Amino acid sequence: MLPDHVKTFRESLLTLQDRRFVAIFLLGFSSGFPWVLHGSVLTLWMQSSGLSRSAIGYIGAVATVYAINWMWAPFVDKIRLPVLYRVFGQRRSWILLTQSFIVLSILLLSLGDPRLNLMLVSLCALSVAVFSATQDIAVDAYRISIFSRQEMDDKMPFAAAVTTTGWWAGYGFIGGALALGLGGETIGLAWPDVYRVLALLYVVLMICVMLVKEPAEEQTEALADGVLAADDPQTLHAAGVGDAASQRTWPKVKLWFSTLLIGPFREFFQRCGWKLAVSIFALLILFRLGDAMLGRMSLVFYVEIGFSRDEIAFYTKFFGGLMTAFFCLAGALINTRFGVLKGLFVGGVAMGAANCMFAIIAVVGPSVPLLLVTLVIDNFTAAFATVAFISFISYFTSRTYTGTQYALMSSVSNFGRTTLAASSGFLVDSLGGNWALFFVLTGAMVIPGLLMLWYIGKQVTEYRDRQPV
Repeated sequence: MLPDHVKTFRESLLTLQDRRFVAIFLLGFSSGFPWVLHGSVLTLWMQSSGLSRSAIGYIGAVATVYAINWMWAPFVDKIRLPVLYRVFGQRRSWILLTQSFIVLSILLLSLGDPRLNLMLVSLCALSVAVFSATQDIAVDAYRISIFSRQEMDDKMPFAAAVTTTGWWAGYGFIGGALALGLGGETIGLAWPDVYRVLALLYVVLMICVMLVKEPAEEQTEALADGVLAADDPQTLHAAGVGDAASQRTWPKVKLWFSTLLIGPFREFFQRCGWKLAVSIFALLILFRLGDAMLGRMSLVFYVEIGFSRDEIAFYTKFFGGLMTAFFCLAGALINTRFGVLKGLFVGGVAMGAANCMFAIIAVVGPSVPLLLVTLVIDNFTAAFATVAFISFISYFTSRTYTGTQYALMSSVSNFGRTTLAASSGFLVDSLGGNWALFFVLTGAMVIPGLLMLWYIGKQVTEYRDRQPV
């Protein structure tokens, strides 16, 4: 994946014949859909209710839970749910459980009104985000564990492309375009009714997830690391706890704490080394910060600059979703052929250029042709960088602690995309509503990430040499 190997485009495309990519697409869709619920739809609902840009930006902080889901990732990674585990397996049982709570949260959210009870709306949006972030732990672990380590180099960039396509299909192409279209000028549904329609669609999605197969190797690997049998005397004895002590609660708690919480993080820093590990975390925070700040304010910008909600739904969600799907495949082909690090660098440069295109729209006004050109560049950036980013994170993930370590790295990345980006509305207000200057500043934010990427590239060869063949 990170090694620079060369394959023909035809050989790379043949990889997509694997049926496991269908399941990966579906689960990617499941991860993207909830972001519409506490993101795009809620943003327009709040704006139409008369809330300020700062308030809209700050309520986006509910997505901070995506930056801290590593705290409960060990439990999602290893604990078996009663009844559900026997029927659906480790990953699907957690996915279906969280989806059930997401549906309930959507229905509660549809009962609120940002003007009258903003607290209720905020709590329901937070609930959607919490269960969505928990779902992501199981989805990411599913995507990585469904392939063997030997398949990672060839299939992980395409798995990243397919899951990104699915994510954008859920967030933009279907979820976003449909949701904003239902609440647009033509159909004109009230926003609570839009949420109820989305809840129904999510129930249909749950039925589809039930038909997905659990990774065949999942149970074997889980038992191999001894975590699921932590209350077994042999497991306790192997961990240095005597038979008599195994009857007491404290040794069991100590073993679970050491294995589930400490083990995944200790293994990551030991395998990568502190220098590379800290560099990876710095890159995860910095690389997409500017893009995240733009994304949080983009819908507010479209409305203020003069685009209608119907235009926003069709061009930014439907057309943008199509472009993202195409560029995801292109990104996988290029990353497979030339390497993920080079792909990340290209994506970072394109990211800065896309933000500057938005600055031109801010000066020119609501020009549809200019918007289309900007969306092509922006969606290329989103797809290309995301495919490379997912592949990059997956490469440094342990097979034993798949869900926990992936959640840790994606959480660090999400800290920049959610918590830090929540100040985007405040930044626009501080600039006196100068959108052009705002977009130029967010474009310049990619520079520290590119420098950190160059620094990491110098360390990767040494890391590869330490890995077992």
